[in-house]
Amino acid sequence: MDLIFVLAVGLIAGTVSGIIGTGSSIILVPVLVYEFGPKQAVPIMAVAAVMANLSRIIAWWHEVDWRACAAYSVTGIPAAALGARTLLVLPSRIVDIAIGLFLILMIPTRRWLAARNFKVTLFHLAVGGAIVGFLTGIVVSTGPISVSMFLTYGLVKGAFLATEAASSLAVFASKAVTFQIFGALPLEIIARGLITGSSVMAGAFIAKPFVLRLDSSVFRLVMDVLLLISGLIMLWNATQAYTQ
Repeated sequence: MDLIFVLAVGLIAGTVSGIIGTGSSIILVPVLVYEFGPKQAVPIMAVAAVMANLSRIIAWWHEVDWRACAAYSVTGIPAAALGARTLLVLPSRIVDIAIGLFLILMIPTRRWLAARNFKVTLFHLAVGGAIVGFLTGIVVSTGPISVSMFLTYGLVKGAFLATEAASSLAVFASKAVTFQIFGALPLEIIARGLITGSSVMAGAFIAKPFVLRLDSSVFRLVMDVLLLISGLIMLWNATQAYTQ
């Protein structure tokens, strides 16, 4: 029953992320933490995220902006490896608190960036890739930042979904490889990640027909709700661990 629950949530998460470009980690991480604990949840999500981004690339292959992807990935890949290595030496409770605070703080941060109408260049993508890559290695979900960056770069709809997914795929692959090198990806974790990722992939293809009909105001509202709920859940998990 636990596995069925994770698969059901994964399907929902994949559908949401297939529509708005992010959200699978935000939805899935609290569930994975509840089922497996924070230290296992992060590498499981790393494997699932690789599969989730791969599905969006396949769905929108012909619209990938490879220049933007390269600018972001060239710094994001080594930064994600460094962040993942940092995560492995942190206590589980600190991981919970970091994830929760980060998700909640992303709400005003994203709105602040949008209000100032920043224009992102290839150079900005490279700088952002280093920062987001490192954070992704530690806190799992940085989708709202990368989403904001690629949207302000000028990408929309299929091109945005495909390019953000291709860039994130490189970052999450680096993170997964780092976990493997340092022994945080045993076969059991890989199997759980593949199972979770399969449902996320299915959701991404279900989402494709709805992409062109998504209103921008709905996108912003869904993003903020997901961040707030998931962040509060992670902080609650940290509180429970502390009281125990």
